[in-house]
Amino acid sequence: MLGNLSETEIDSLLKRQVIGRIACHADGATYIVPTNYIYDGTHIISHSAAGKKIEMMRKNPEVCFEVEEIQSIFRWQTVIAWGKFEEITDQEERGRAMQGLIHKIMPLVDDPAGHPFHAIASDEYDIETKIELILFKITLNNKTGRFESGTHPVV
Repeated sequence: MLGNLSETEIDSLLKRQVIGRIACHADGATYIVPTNYIYDGTHIISHSAAGKKIEMMRKNPEVCFEVEEIQSIFRWQTVIAWGKFEEITDQEERGRAMQGLIHKIMPLVDDPAGHPFHAIASDEYDIETKIELILFKITLNNKTGRFESGTHPVV
């Protein structure tokens, strides 16, 4: 059975997952890339080093975000959302965003004592190269969700 996810099911899927894809478009080019994220009910919150994704979102802050949960080819859920990119510059908000990301990502690390990636480290000296960590949020203004399943998904 194919169907639409309810608003509650969409929010639940966004909160459960940890990796989504951001699609951005600038200067006639479209780019899609996976990112770790958290969802606070209104915003997708993520982080990145400077690069193509950040450069493009700074030029055109209108982006699309996609996340899915796939159990099999005939049992899946997906959400597509549209919103506006904004860098987080307030220090207090940056701290809350980083804390939220650490709490969501670190339990998924196989060896917490090992060197974490994506500029998440317990000590700034653990990061081999000095990078500018850009924290950002995407304020969602439209969301849609679909599923395929023998039965309706459980929230």
